[in-house]
Amino acid sequence: MTSTLLPPSDATTRRTGAAGLAAALSAAAPRWLDLVEYRPHSRWTHLLPADDAAAVLDPDLHADLAGAQVWLLSWLPDQGTPLHDHGTSAGAFSVVQGTLTERVVGAGRSSVRESVAELGAGRVRHFGPHYVHQVTNAGTEAAVSVHVYTPGLAWMNTYRVDGPTLVRTGTERAGVDW
Repeated sequence: MTSTLLPPSDATTRRTGAAGLAAALSAAAPRWLDLVEYRPHSRWTHLLPADDAAAVLDPDLHADLAGAQVWLLSWLPDQGTPLHDHGTSAGAFSVVQGTLTERVVGAGRSSVRESVAELGAGRVRHFGPHYVHQVTNAGTEAAVSVHVYTPGLAWMNTYRVDGPTLVRTGTERAGVDW
């Protein structure tokens, strides 16, 4: 019995996704790291146009950029985000240099669950919509990270922990509040 290998159909071709893009962009950092700025009074963020992201990626990954949004961020010591989610966007981030601390918060029926992880260079963290976390540079050296969101960010919700409850404190709309 002989079998014929057929090229994979669109339905069986595995796309890399946000985590793969974040890892690939992190590996390509020498090609974009000169764009990074460091601000002593606030984190620096930069929306990387899809064409610029494609220019540093293997062409096999270009299709994965469709509908994705790429952000570059720098973090000086003690800089961080509030506790937040990414609305309906899923995504991933990769630490390019330095170390970031991620605090993840989930609401249970009667309590809030929290975990903290130190993420060094090369670590990738992926997440789904409504993933609540806080990212901080608790170290003494500057850090850089690359973030990929699908679909692109439309808004982010901010939160606080109030005893056993996770309370939404606001919504920041993309292009308006950032």
